[in-house]
Amino acid sequence: MHLDEPQDGRAVLVRHRVRGFDLAAGGHVRLEPLVPGVGLEPVRHGRACGRPLVEVQDEVGHAQLLYRIAEDLGKPREAMLDDLLAGRTKFHNVFHYPTHSWADVGIIAWLVDAAAIVAQQALRDSSYGPYARTMRKICWEESVHIMHGRDVVLTMAVGTPAQRLAIQEALDRWWGPLMQMHGPRSPRDKDRDLHWRIKAKTSEELRQEFLTIYVPRIRELGLVIPDPELQFDAGAGVWRYSEPDWDELRRVVTNHGPMSQQRLEFRRLSREDTRWVRESILAAPRAA
Repeated sequence: MHLDEPQDGRAVLVRHRVRGFDLAAGGHVRLEPLVPGVGLEPVRHGRACGRPLVEVQDEVGHAQLLYRIAEDLGKPREAMLDDLLAGRTKFHNVFHYPTHSWADVGIIAWLVDAAAIVAQQALRDSSYGPYARTMRKICWEESVHIMHGRDVVLTMAVGTPAQRLAIQEALDRWWGPLMQMHGPRSPRDKDRDLHWRIKAKTSEELRQEFLTIYVPRIRELGLVIPDPELQFDAGAGVWRYSEPDWDELRRVVTNHGPMSQQRLEFRRLSREDTRWVRESILAAPRAA
C-alpha cells in the first residue's frame, strides 16, 4: 500500500497501529512487579531484577517506532495520547489485569509475549513498507523477552514446591486472557486488515499457531493447562478448546477490566507530571 491510496485504507492502518502501539505502551505495566512487596522483593539475583527493566526500555522504543508510523499517516502524537488517556483508544486486553507475583512476570514475558509475537510476525510482510520494516525489528527484540520469560518459568517449574505452585497459579490466571488475545473468529473476506494486506492471517489462524507451538512446551515443563477441552484434532488438523469468554474481552477492552482505570490514571498523572518538560523543550525561543 502507498500513501496515495484510498483514504479509508489509511484510516484502517492508523487505527490498527494505534491499537498495536498500546501493546508497546503497555510495557510500562511490567514495572508493577517492581513495587516493594509485590514481585521483585523476594528475588535476590541482580540479573533477574534487571531484565524486566531492559524489557521496559525495549517496549518504550517500540512505542516510539509505532507512534512515528501513525504520525507519518497523519495522526498527531498528542491526539493519540489524548485518545488513550480519555479512554477512546482500546489497549490490549492483557494490560487490564494485575500482576500478583514474580511468577506472573515469567508467564507474561514468555506466553503473553509469545502470543503477541505470533501476531506481530504476521505483520512483517505488511503491504506498507515502513510498517513491515518496523515489525521485523520489533519481532527480533521481542524474541529476547520470550527467552527471559521461559527462563523464569523453567526456574520456578523445577524449583521448590511453593515456586512450582506459584507458576501453575500464574498460568491459571493468564490462560483466559491469552486465549482472548487474538480476538474472536472472523470471516477472512470481511477482515479489512486482510483486505489491505496489513496482516496476513486471521485471528483463528494466529491462535492455532500459538497453540501448536506452545502447548507442547508448556506441557513439557509439567504444567497443566487449565482447559479440559483442549486437545488436538488430528483429523481436522486443528486444536479444539473451550470457547473464550468474549463478553469478558469486550468489557475489558472498553476499560472495564480489573486494572483499567488504575492504569489509565497512572498514565494521566505521569503525563501531567512531565508536562513542564515537554513545554520547556517545545517552547518557542525568546526574541532577542
